[in-house]
Amino acid sequence: MNAISSPATTSTGIALSDLPSAPRPLDDAAIDEIARSLAQATVVGIGESTRFAQETFEVRDRLFRILVEQYGFRAVALQDSADVAAVLDHYVLTGEGTAQAALDTAWRPWRTGETAAALEWIRDFNRDHGDDPVRIIAVKPTQANSADYDAVLEAVRRSAPNRLAEISAHLEPIRSAHTTDEHVQRARGIHPGRAFQEDARDAATVLNSLPEVPEDVRSRMRLIVEFHERSVAGRGSFVGDDDLWGAAIIDQQTRTGQRIVYWDGIAHSAAIATGSGEHPTAGSVLRQHYGAKYASVAIGFHHGNLGITDVPAPPSDFLDALLGSVDLPVHWVDLRGHRGSLGPLKMRVISGVYDSSNDAAAHMVFADLPSAFDIVIHVREASPLHWLA
Repeated sequence: MNAISSPATTSTGIALSDLPSAPRPLDDAAIDEIARSLAQATVVGIGESTRFAQETFEVRDRLFRILVEQYGFRAVALQDSADVAAVLDHYVLTGEGTAQAALDTAWRPWRTGETAAALEWIRDFNRDHGDDPVRIIAVKPTQANSADYDAVLEAVRRSAPNRLAEISAHLEPIRSAHTTDEHVQRARGIHPGRAFQEDARDAATVLNSLPEVPEDVRSRMRLIVEFHERSVAGRGSFVGDDDLWGAAIIDQQTRTGQRIVYWDGIAHSAAIATGSGEHPTAGSVLRQHYGAKYASVAIGFHHGNLGITDVPAPPSDFLDALLGSVDLPVHWVDLRGHRGSLGPLKMRVISGVYDSSNDAAAHMVFADLPSAFDIVIHVREASPLHWLA
């Protein structure tokens, strides 16, 4: 029996009775039921409200494994670059090396013990299904990585050692963005000051002034500049290239015929555009292309210690507050078949720049909840992931 607090404790504008189905406990049978209901989709987007919670990751991973084992999904798409995905894909196909080593150049949120365990599970699955393996794909093109900085510095050391200190002064501070994003550095007060894209451009100017630098090194320098110009800090906005990410998934699925599970945050996997509809999400691109064959699952939480910070109970006008009024450790709501609009609604989003003193600002607004997500899963209390060294 669900123990539910008074609807008056929240001010979302809706009550639990307005949801198309009552919240239900998320036990093993429920996970099986959800997976079975998603089995006919071509792409399933599973988005989390934070990338730092062990419980939300585990729910996503459990659902992913059933979709692979029982329903034939054979690719997982990650928000990372193509070169990183190639390394991860090589690991799960061959078993060479370790999952931890394969994650060395991955985007910081993926470098966790939980992701490593997920890769190890895929590797073990592929050992038993060599003729039908699960593949790792990326939504982003190849991006700069640490080896590109090393190649540029080595080329300058060889061709113009007298310019090495000059170009190093531009490159060494900004390569830190591959460990901690520039906008996160600014939020944490550890940023060195000058915009990274300016240092990248100045480094490119130095390199381009040297006559004996190989073209492949110049290409690496262009990747470095592009990386910083297209970062959140470089663009000055969290609005990214979701339309291109969605197109990349469509291209991969069209070429291979594989059904794909897309792992990302809810701000990217939601099946409708954000804001007033002017900012497409990768999920909205997929919904436009596949229709109901794109299924969208959101996994959120109420409160908890995420390691980087303690996250309090959400403001009363968040959907998470309403869902948190259900006295269950984890539950789910099926939004499919809802008639009419249900929104706009705020949903909690905790990123690397989260500030608990301004908790009310940590949200996305979705114009209509059932249009954005087919299923919402809610965890009451979250705990931190296990970060790799």
